[in-house]
Amino acid sequence: MGRLFGTDGVRGLANKDITAELALDLSVAVAHELGGQSVFGGARASAVVGRDPRASGEFLSAAVMAGLASAGVDVLDAGVLPTPAIAYLTKRMNAEMGAMLSASHNAMPDNGLKFFASGGHKLADEIEDRISGRVGSDWDRPTGAGVGRILPFGRGAEFYMEHLLQAAPGRLDGLRIVIDAAHGAASEVAPEVFRRAGATVDVIGGDPNGLNINDDAGSTHLDKLQEAVRLRGADMGVAFDGDADRCLAVDARGGQVDGDQIMAILAVAMHERGELQDDTLVATVMSNLGLLQAMEREGVHVVQTAVGDRYVLEAMRSRGYSLGGEQSGHVIMLEHGTTGDGVLTALALAQRVVSSGRALHELAGVMTRLPQVLVNVRGVDKDRVDSDEGVLAAVGQVEQELGDQGRVLLRKSGTEAVARVMVEADSQERAQGYADSLAQVVRERLAL
Repeated sequence: MGRLFGTDGVRGLANKDITAELALDLSVAVAHELGGQSVFGGARASAVVGRDPRASGEFLSAAVMAGLASAGVDVLDAGVLPTPAIAYLTKRMNAEMGAMLSASHNAMPDNGLKFFASGGHKLADEIEDRISGRVGSDWDRPTGAGVGRILPFGRGAEFYMEHLLQAAPGRLDGLRIVIDAAHGAASEVAPEVFRRAGATVDVIGGDPNGLNINDDAGSTHLDKLQEAVRLRGADMGVAFDGDADRCLAVDARGGQVDGDQIMAILAVAMHERGELQDDTLVATVMSNLGLLQAMEREGVHVVQTAVGDRYVLEAMRSRGYSLGGEQSGHVIMLEHGTTGDGVLTALALAQRVVSSGRALHELAGVMTRLPQVLVNVRGVDKDRVDSDEGVLAAVGQVEQELGDQGRVLLRKSGTEAVARVMVEADSQERAQGYADSLAQVVRERLAL
């Protein structure tokens, strides 16, 4: 059936791909892998479990908690909270593991399972593979007092909000902000945190009913936030995805501020304060060339990784870098979190606006985004995209013509027979033209 875990947990159509049976069996396997000897005696292992508001999370979280408890793990049921909250609470409560039920920015019918090891860290590939190998295996079931207990953990939200305000303690008095919570996991905590910080808050996308998560709202649908910011005369707006591990922003004029621009703003601020470890920002290969050019001007080095926030985090942890993220809005501040945290990112961005006395569009002007075109070429042998001589020759020709005014990136999809062609250039027309021509070469040379 292929690898069970994807780049961000196990995800699919709820009650078809992601079933209660899978959730229970997988949670038992996680308990045995991460609980160590605790699940067979000695000190009891514990887990923090949370979910986003989608309807299927109700029965899936019940299955996860049942699986963990049946394996002898005590469960703290944190209810609806963002993914980074569960990561933080796993660390704060000294739990051996955490579990989050969410499909992030996906539509409501999907759901997924994300697991954290002790300390709130995402699982390494080899651990995920060992967990997968345990699914369905025979095991000795505890009985009597040996089974785990499931306890409500209502304090989790308060603990998380306290953490956010300690991590980003600057005041936001005088700032008017619109928050689009995507009818998702941050619908309650994000507005409350901003109000406690002193901001005047307007909320859209903040009424989850189990069915409307990400429905024409949140970071993948910025048009309503842009309109709301302009109509209400706000200083800025921020939008989260369903589980609030990412954040995008809108300036007072309604202009979009993407993850690259947010990273640039925060990197410059931290660089000025002497808080940017080794004067280095970690970004993926998909980040806009404009970010690299801006950081070079500002004296900040950029380390680039493969696409995926887990690879950004690996690079950050290996060298102790303090800031990294993705164009999509996943931003990691390693001193304060083990994963991307959209609410923390939004707080830090808003505080930079207030402390600098500059409008968000001015701050975002530190970098100029080069036009970027991405073409997905389907039905091709994606594994030859890095080795076919004809493709490589075509890429080399385009790179020569672009010079330092653009770049080309070819990569294969991790889940489909798709090759992705990305071109940046000094104009939209050039980027589109080069992307289309390279896509045609890929289509002809790598046809199945």
